[in-house]
Amino acid sequence: MPSRFVLILLLSLVAPPLAPQAAWADDAPPPVAEKGPDSGLPLPRFVSLAADKVNARTGPGSRYPIAWQYQRRGLPVEVVAEYEYWRRIRDHDGTETWVHKNLTSGKRFAVVDGTVRSLFKKPDAATDVLLTAEPGVMARLRKCPDLAWCQVEIAGTKGWMPRSHLWGLYPNEVFD
Repeated sequence: MPSRFVLILLLSLVAPPLAPQAAWADDAPPPVAEKGPDSGLPLPRFVSLAADKVNARTGPGSRYPIAWQYQRRGLPVEVVAEYEYWRRIRDHDGTETWVHKNLTSGKRFAVVDGTVRSLFKKPDAATDVLLTAEPGVMARLRKCPDLAWCQVEIAGTKGWMPRSHLWGLYPNEVFD
């Protein structure tokens, strides 16, 4: 029977060491992106879940226990680390787990944050309100051409929402 020291040593060789959980204020930019060692994509970055059921594991591999199961395709998550085919993700609540890379997608979604929020016809709060969305409602990100507004789609309705009302993109991130 191997000694306890040998088991600890073996476990430390199997799973990569993790950096301390980074946290930044909503108005602060994310840390300077580094490249993921396996994908070559920026770390951290936002992605979405690609399946209706995604097992969230305690470590980077199928031999690690399932902590719980996400049951929401399109849920935005932040990839904070990579290890071979596994991605360490952080969800809206700040919980970190590991998922297989094939269960993530580059399609961009966001979650309505805070309180009930309005979706406007144009990027101007003085325009018509198309709908109101409860906190936790998912919105498909269409474009965020400036630092104030994003065009989103909620339940088939396209409109504009202040980016500060959304979780799933960085404060200084602009895209079309």
